[in-house]
Amino acid sequence: MYCAIAGGVGAARMLSALASVVDPSSITAIVNTGDDMTLHGLAISPDLDTVTYTLAGAISRDRGWGLEGETWHAMAALERYGGQTWFGLGDKDLATHLYRTQRLAEGATLTEVTAEIARAWGVGVRLLPMSDDPVRTIVDVQGEGEISFQEYFVGRRHDVPVAAVRFAGAGEARPGPAVLDAIRSAERIVVCPSNPIVSIGPVLAVPGLREAIESRRSDVVAVSPIIAGAALKGPADRMLTELGHEASVVGVARLYASLAATLVIDEADAELAPAVEAEGMRAIVAPTIMSDVERSAALAKVVLSA
Repeated sequence: MYCAIAGGVGAARMLSALASVVDPSSITAIVNTGDDMTLHGLAISPDLDTVTYTLAGAISRDRGWGLEGETWHAMAALERYGGQTWFGLGDKDLATHLYRTQRLAEGATLTEVTAEIARAWGVGVRLLPMSDDPVRTIVDVQGEGEISFQEYFVGRRHDVPVAAVRFAGAGEARPGPAVLDAIRSAERIVVCPSNPIVSIGPVLAVPGLREAIESRRSDVVAVSPIIAGAALKGPADRMLTELGHEASVVGVARLYASLAATLVIDEADAELAPAVEAEGMRAIVAPTIMSDVERSAALAKVVLSA
């Protein structure tokens, strides 16, 4: 059995790669819910949906989020009324949020609803929200103050400098059912190539999760989301720098040294392998850009055999 700590597009691709080389039912993904929000009265879970749609082969290949072949009639109609359209919800995607909202209102937990949605899409990987309790990532924008993560990431196109990040509700949250058991029983734990601050950070902020992963450190392999000093997608590199970290595989190693014994880094950073190891992690150099099915599968094999 394998366990992955996941959030966002990089994690979705890593999970898809893992599922291509081992039985998907042997994989449990603990997914970030700090990005979740309520909009138009709907419960929206962006990372859970991105992972679900990707594993189902239904993700939009052009956007990297939402559904392929999406239409936008509801958003166009809402714009006519002057409603909030800064966070685009496609017509087919709306059905997911309508269903989630309905089931939560009926008393189902987020874990239960996530399993129902994954099953409807034929997803074999077990998807577990990090918590059924609300945790929300809050971004402190320099000179402006705090805004929600989605306002920062989508509304501002993550193009404003960050002064701090906090996870509202994390201190009171409990790990989701089966989350701790998945960590404790896994043969290998993979920290996916996600933003360390706002994708992996919220998971680690839930009481008990960091400690559980650290207790398995020798069996934990992290994949660096930073390649040659930059993120392939999203603001991870800029956010690391703005918050006082080094935007490099060495900076990633400093953040993950207590969690994982091994860090997989790209060939472009091969010369930094000794510096990674100086931070207390074993460095494995391999191609980490999942640009096609073959390369993705090759990376998954490296990670699982590390």
